[in-house]
Amino acid sequence: MTASAASQKRDFHSLLAATGRSPEIPEENEVYGWLVGSWDLEVLHYAAVDVAPLHIQGEVHFGWVLEGRAIQDVWIMPRVSKRSANLAGTSKTSNNMYGTTLRIWDPSIQAWCIRWINPVTNHYEQQIGRRVGNDVVQVGARVDGTPTRWRFTEITPNSFHWLGEALNADGATWKLEGEFRATRIR
Repeated sequence: MTASAASQKRDFHSLLAATGRSPEIPEENEVYGWLVGSWDLEVLHYAAVDVAPLHIQGEVHFGWVLEGRAIQDVWIMPRVSKRSANLAGTSKTSNNMYGTTLRIWDPSIQAWCIRWINPVTNHYEQQIGRRVGNDVVQVGARVDGTPTRWRFTEITPNSFHWLGEALNADGATWKLEGEFRATRIR
């Protein structure tokens, strides 16, 4: 690599971003690559509350990172254009989200290790993601041990339905906590 090529790759964003999937990830296990790009979000449920009547809009952006070994996203609600300084420090019930997910392929378990962080609400989760039929399903648990399940369903090239659920104390019933309809931004 020439000195000028090396200097061009030294800023944080170019070192983080990747142009595509690493060849270390088998093509049949690329379950998240279809998400790369930007999406508009219609928020239907958030923090287990039906917020559809509020017509809350958000956005999510996905990209390959870490030499193509991972997919990272940024989930934002409300949209960047609607955010203001008075959102700072508000609770999750105010429908404020600015968080990121890192999905890393783990060949030892033939699945994706997922870490979600939303510093706005101090919400963290770890999950394992796999394709299940036509859906992408992530299962894991919160820090307090509550089992969680996040699902990408109704997947098309330009839309998806995302559902976030937590297992009720009965150990059998899933409670809907988050629901988004996404449309690709062209």
